[in-house]
Amino acid sequence: MDTLSRIFHQIFLPGQSEVDVAAVLNARQQGVLLNWRASIVDLLQLLGLDSSPQARQQLAQELHYAGDPGRPALMNAWLHRQVMNKLAQNGGKVPPDLKD
Repeated sequence: MDTLSRIFHQIFLPGQSEVDVAAVLNARQQGVLLNWRASIVDLLQLLGLDSSPQARQQLAQELHYAGDPGRPALMNAWLHRQVMNKLAQNGGKVPPDLKD
C-alpha cells in the first residue's frame, strides 16, 4: 500500500464518503503537541505513519513532485498542501487555508 493510501485509511472509515478532516485529526491530537496543520512530518506522525526523509521522498514520487528534492523544506510544504488537496478531492472537508 502506498503512503497516500495509508493516509486515507487513517482518516476515512470504511464506507465513509465524507469526513471532517480537521475534526478527525484534532481528535487524534489529544495531548500530543504536533502541528498537523502546517507540517507533513507532524501529520504523518499523528497518523502513526513513517515520517522519515525516505518516506517523504516516496510520497513525493507518488504525488509527482517536480521540485528539487535537495530542498526538503520546500518539498515538505508542497507535500502537505498536496495531501490536503487529495483529501479534499476525495470527500474530505479540509479547512480552506490548507488547500489550493
